[in-house]
Amino acid sequence: MPHDHHGHHHPDPSLIEGDRRVGAAIAVNLALTVAQIVAGVISGSLALIADAIHNLSDALSLVIAFYARRIARRPADEAMTFGYGRAEVVAALINYTTLIVIALYLAAQGVERLFNPVEITGWIVVAVAGLALVIDSVTAALIFRLSRNSMNMRAAFLHNLADAMGSVAVIVAGTLILLYDWRLVDPIVTLFISAYILWHSYQGIRPVIRVLMLAAPEETDLPALIAAMEACDGVESVHHVHLWRMQEHEPAFEAHVVLAPGADPETVRRDLKSLLHRSFSVSHSVLELETPGAACHDSPQIGH
Repeated sequence: MPHDHHGHHHPDPSLIEGDRRVGAAIAVNLALTVAQIVAGVISGSLALIADAIHNLSDALSLVIAFYARRIARRPADEAMTFGYGRAEVVAALINYTTLIVIALYLAAQGVERLFNPVEITGWIVVAVAGLALVIDSVTAALIFRLSRNSMNMRAAFLHNLADAMGSVAVIVAGTLILLYDWRLVDPIVTLFISAYILWHSYQGIRPVIRVLMLAAPEETDLPALIAAMEACDGVESVHHVHLWRMQEHEPAFEAHVVLAPGADPETVRRDLKSLLHRSFSVSHSVLELETPGAACHDSPQIGH
């Protein structure tokens, strides 16, 4: 499909603007990491330094997302005949997996702090958490628009959203502990944040795994698609059907089509491709046309 690759040689301005947004988000996250480490050393807060390391993981998630975006725009070649579009799907899998690990770690920490409350070292921790919230909000604003149409950027966005929630937790819990010594509020809020991250990670990783497992798009009714094809003039039956996504937004389809006696192969092929594109948003399809006498025997309708 050479027509699909012109954008690789002349990048869309929106793609370049998106790269700039992600680059800016990486820069502000790295600056925040340095600020948190300095503040942690000054205040003697190991918790703040640990949060800086956590924030560094957010920056790394953005780096992964950034390079996946760039790799995904490479054209197909001899090594990757389907192109590199799935680099973004792989990046999303990596980022969602690390989010799940972080959420489980937070849950373990929350349970431990229920029994062994940690002291807040001072208002400097709360102040730096406020700075972190501002930076995380800026980062989220930079990549929010990109996250709406990309599972790769959604995973990176969730990383920063989780960090922003952590900053809110430090501000609220830290303030209540310093003012009223309500120490249980910290682990309770931490457990709620962990549950929130796990839920959204589960929701996000499912479509990622489906793409990597070559699953059919959930929004496509495959039995209805097959029935529509078999209802076309000149089609006797359809078998050896495969429907999958080559990339996140690129469904692909292949099938063997048994022609009715006297049907014109090119007319049938044109009508079927038009049907697939118009009614089922399938722009890439491969159809193998068979005459009744030469049709595959004992082939399943779906699969091979």
